[in-house]
Parts: sequence; C-alpha cells; structure tokens
Amino acid sequence: MEPHEYDDLLRRLTALVVNLDERDEHILTLIEDQRAFNRQQVQINADVSATLARLETLMQEVFHQRTHGRDA
Repeated sequence: MEPHEYDDLLRRLTALVVNLDERDEHILTLIEDQRAFNRQQVQINADVSATLARLETLMQEVFHQRTHGRDA
C-alpha cells in the first residue's frame, strides 16, 4: 500500500469514528429522554392506581347501600 493510500484510509477511518461518536451522543440523549419519560410514566401509573382504588371503594359503598335498601 502506498503512503497516500494509508493517509486516505486514515482519513476515512477518522471520519467514521467521528460519525460513530456523534451517533453515540445522540443515542445517549435519547436514552436519557426515555428514562425521564419512564419516571413520569411511573408517577402517572401510581396516580391511576390510586384513582382506581378510590373508585372501587366508592362503587362498593354504592353497591352496599343499594343492596341494603337505602336507595330503594
């Protein structure tokens, strides 16, 4: 291989490494964004679970009242 061919190969490899570094930075940013979203989703899920529990309790109370003649 001629010296200029090595230089060309080195330039191309350097460009590839730079491209991979940029892509890695982008992927790391996407991962952090996903983690933030996941944290928000965990809170939303907890809120929904709490709301469902309250609704179940309320529905049980209404059913209990209706079956014991209070609403008749």
